[in-house]
Amino acid sequence: MPALAETEARLTDLATTRKVITELAPASGQPALSETNTAYQAIVNTFNQHRDQEFRASELHEFLGMPTDEASVNITRSHLGRLTRQGFLTQPRRGRYQKRT
Repeated sequence: MPALAETEARLTDLATTRKVITELAPASGQPALSETNTAYQAIVNTFNQHRDQEFRASELHEFLGMPTDEASVNITRSHLGRLTRQGFLTQPRRGRYQKRT
């Protein structure tokens, strides 16, 4: 009997989750861009427009008008590292990133 009660509680939780997600989804049916996806897109767009330019994470923040506090810049550093590992960017010098050509 306890397993049945747990299953019913789980189903209730899932129904509530579905309702919340449905209410938050845009009416167009297109998924909303998360803040992270928007940040990645801004970074990628900047490097696509400035292919030969090297950026430090803090310089990229200033260039894009993003907050320059240490926590925000550290998040961008992790984004830049991921884009480097994926082969989109190179790191010609320590702490500097550039579009891979």
